[in-house]
Amino acid sequence: MSGQSLLVPGTLSPRRTVPASIPRPEYVGKDAPAPYTGPEVQDAETVEKMRIAGGIAARAMAEAAKHIAPGVTTDKLDEVAHEYLCDHGAYPSTLGYRKFPKSMCTSVNEVICHGIPDSTVLRDGDIVNLDVTAYVHGVHGDTNATYLCGDVDEESRLLVERTRESLNRAIKAVKPGRQINVIGRVIESYAKRFGYGVVRDFTGHGINSSFHSGLIIPHYDDPRATTVMKPGMTFTIEPMLTLGTHEWEMWEDGWTVVTRDRKRTAQFEHTLVVTESGAEILTLP
Repeated sequence: MSGQSLLVPGTLSPRRTVPASIPRPEYVGKDAPAPYTGPEVQDAETVEKMRIAGGIAARAMAEAAKHIAPGVTTDKLDEVAHEYLCDHGAYPSTLGYRKFPKSMCTSVNEVICHGIPDSTVLRDGDIVNLDVTAYVHGVHGDTNATYLCGDVDEESRLLVERTRESLNRAIKAVKPGRQINVIGRVIESYAKRFGYGVVRDFTGHGINSSFHSGLIIPHYDDPRATTVMKPGMTFTIEPMLTLGTHEWEMWEDGWTVVTRDRKRTAQFEHTLVVTESGAEILTLP
């Protein structure tokens, strides 16, 4: 694996502004979102709105990814995604969510998730996860992917490739009538082939008009995850695989989660709706 030095927190730029014409989620300006009390199964109109939100999020992420290169700051990637979302009438769901200060998450190398974009400069050989959520028409669409920056070592490249494959396999396992834990069973069994750790404490989640509805989607085989999937249920699957331990530590910023052994980690995510025969991805560009 790359012998690069470990990450340290950078400097934050001022909070970006969102045009007043763009509706905000209810939690903006509050310490926490209101608890979700609605159904996990959504009607066709809500799913269509989520398809629109998911497409905007996917395209914003793709636009930001075009700028990944050695010498570029993670704050620049945030700027690109923020401008794309606003230009398309969407609010960046992370901005102000539980006081998160930026419009996307950028998680580099040993950062599992929730990295805050700042003055950190990407280096040749880094891997970087971009996590973008769009809020539009009263619903959220959430997606992420891990990208290679420059010339990446083989071990890291394979980790990224296999993490993407673990998500693909998990999506294929989604069927109405099955319990949620089949998702984690598929991911964990695949990851074990390569000796990867599977992060347990950060999960997929229900999503709709609420950013996180309360439904939990574990990425390991959790016997407690017995909720039965039904057509119209909407949630994310977002496996986080590691080259070492699944255990983690958090930076003092209260957001940035890193592997305890500081080995690299990758993640991929889609928002899905359960259909009569399987799943439809709602976060396609």
